[in-house]
Amino acid sequence: MNSDNLKYVLRQFVERTLPVSRPRELVLPIGTGKVVGLAGVRRSGKTFLFFDTIRRLTEQGINRRRIVYLNFEDDRLNPIRSEELDLVLRSLRELYPETLNQRVFLFLDEVQNAPGWERWLRRLQDTEDVALYVTGSSSKLLTRDLTTALRGRSITLEVFPLSFREFLAFRDIPVIPHSADNESLVRGALETYLAWGGFPEIVLAEDTLRPLILEEYASLLFYRDVVERYGIRNEKLMRELLRHVFRNTAGLVNVSKLHRDFVSMGFSVSKNTIFDYLGFLEEAFLIFLVPRQEQSLRKQAHNPKKLHVIDPGLVAAFKANPARDVGHKLETAIFLEMRRTRKDLFYFTNGSEVDLCDGEGTLFINSCWSLAEPETRRRESGAMALGHSRWPQARGLLLFHEYAPGARPEIPEALAAWRFLTQREK
Repeated sequence: MNSDNLKYVLRQFVERTLPVSRPRELVLPIGTGKVVGLAGVRRSGKTFLFFDTIRRLTEQGINRRRIVYLNFEDDRLNPIRSEELDLVLRSLRELYPETLNQRVFLFLDEVQNAPGWERWLRRLQDTEDVALYVTGSSSKLLTRDLTTALRGRSITLEVFPLSFREFLAFRDIPVIPHSADNESLVRGALETYLAWGGFPEIVLAEDTLRPLILEEYASLLFYRDVVERYGIRNEKLMRELLRHVFRNTAGLVNVSKLHRDFVSMGFSVSKNTIFDYLGFLEEAFLIFLVPRQEQSLRKQAHNPKKLHVIDPGLVAAFKANPARDVGHKLETAIFLEMRRTRKDLFYFTNGSEVDLCDGEGTLFINSCWSLAEPETRRRESGAMALGHSRWPQARGLLLFHEYAPGARPEIPEALAAWRFLTQREK
């Protein structure tokens, strides 16, 4: 890392106007005394949460010279050696000597690209008057490495693409109670959200650009956050696996069946490799693997897991028609809404299937696209009965998008999905 280049980057940030950022539901804490880590998929808005926090600091009177923003993917900083990380504060104080005895705020993007970053952050936390904020695109990076390095002196927040509530706010669509016209508008917005997803750039993009941006995202995530990060040697297999998972969101994943399918396609691969590759996709925040709810951990481990992808819109990068499989994408959107605030989520099956339940037996949720057909209503009634028999005290919800015009759902627990996704309290 060249010190002259570093000073140029530092000065450029101090003198630049902060990009305009729209408010998110997640607000980063200030003054905790801990390192704040943001973990989440690339392009989900972590950097703009940094900029929003920097703006709040300047509004509190913090001089911009005391605020450092560095993106460790900036080519001007590379190559980076661990012994050069101390140049960051040294260069800042050479540029702006008045910061020497003042608290400095460090915002470090994609910190995993700096070798030895864990030891450096720990030393800064121990020896310098700094407030540290870091981002990464790997769950292992910020949930294990950061916690281990700092021994309880960090907090990690997960950043997802936009929720449906945030999507509506970005599109300036209000939710007006008891308005038929507004309900139609929000229902239409939900269909758009399921088709193109919640990545902020795509939400604000023109319709013609969305598929192109999604394809770029898919390629970037594949190469940068999977192939390069994990040193994938069988790139063709990983690409086929990625295509499979995004085409089968809200489906069950059986590694043995996947192994047979890949062998029949001509791949020479072991079950362990497929298991490892799925783990890499999960660590990169591209997928979630939800276990079956069981009292026995052994049974839980041996049952197939339910797969959900990080964003329903990314499905369009792997399927020609973004309007396909809307029922599965609705189920994934509901899972993601719950996953933002809790991790103890499961599915259950025993003849019928409960799409989502918590670990305490207090809530279970099923979803379907349309309740217009009698056969669908019978199937979903059976699933709700299964949930109530397994968790008698639980609150059950059946979330749907369409129903027969002018009719009311016959199932008491039925609720329009858009209403659930726009509520803050679940």
